[in-house]
Amino acid sequence: MSIRKVRQVINGQAATDGAGVELVRVIGQPALMDLDPFLLLDAFRSDDPDDYIAGFPPHPHRGFETVTYILNGRMRHKDNAGNEGVIESGGIQWMTAGKGIVHSEMPEQQDGLLEGFQLWINLPAAHKMVSPAYQEFDQEHIPTESRDGALVKVITGETSTGTRGPVSQPLTDPLYLDVTLDPGAEFVEGLAAEHNAFLYVIEGGLLLADSADELLELGRDQLAVLEPGDSVQLRASDNGARFLLVAGKPLQEPIARGGPFVMNTADEVRQAFSDYQRGNF
Repeated sequence: MSIRKVRQVINGQAATDGAGVELVRVIGQPALMDLDPFLLLDAFRSDDPDDYIAGFPPHPHRGFETVTYILNGRMRHKDNAGNEGVIESGGIQWMTAGKGIVHSEMPEQQDGLLEGFQLWINLPAAHKMVSPAYQEFDQEHIPTESRDGALVKVITGETSTGTRGPVSQPLTDPLYLDVTLDPGAEFVEGLAAEHNAFLYVIEGGLLLADSADELLELGRDQLAVLEPGDSVQLRASDNGARFLLVAGKPLQEPIARGGPFVMNTADEVRQAFSDYQRGNF
């Protein structure tokens, strides 16, 4: 096996989005604008309703997918096509915005802890204008794999021991795992050699090698971009760990950003703004 080492460590930046939601932007900030095919990773965690209650009122998207994973709390989703639902603790919503959608994401609760992530994943040029679609699964439909000292929730992709997540997206072939390790437990997982991959520490600490073969400890809210290889090997600190392991096939296409739109050219972004303003979403 070729073990992936840490190429870069990213500390998230405090940010505000939506109608004033306090969050941490990890991908999509100056230190890491993107990691093809991943365009953005926001983490939110607060038990102060003033930090989140205003939510994300109606806003448009085109050209990519939004992946909302809720660890604690409830988030109600509505869109302009009449779709509506609630993402609850442990649930995932994988939304393909495609050619255009206008949606809102609003906390259901008035107090208590709201915690989770939103990940943006690019779509290839030939699929940016597909019809919007959803893959939504609650906690009961996300398989959990038990290993020595580890619990692995499999949202999408297939683990080295054969557990497959419920979400399917062959265009970028993503792997999205939520892993909890006992103190000192080791974890090894195979990865597609051609895929880009990262780790994000939710709790505790992780120990793994960096590009200089020195042992590196990652702490809470740090992201590690991994070098090429076909596996990841790490262990938890004495406090244990919980982390995300995410990988996907790079598209190797131009990226043109314009707020809520991600296309391949600036002209396409201008067209998206025009279509939205004309009510054509």
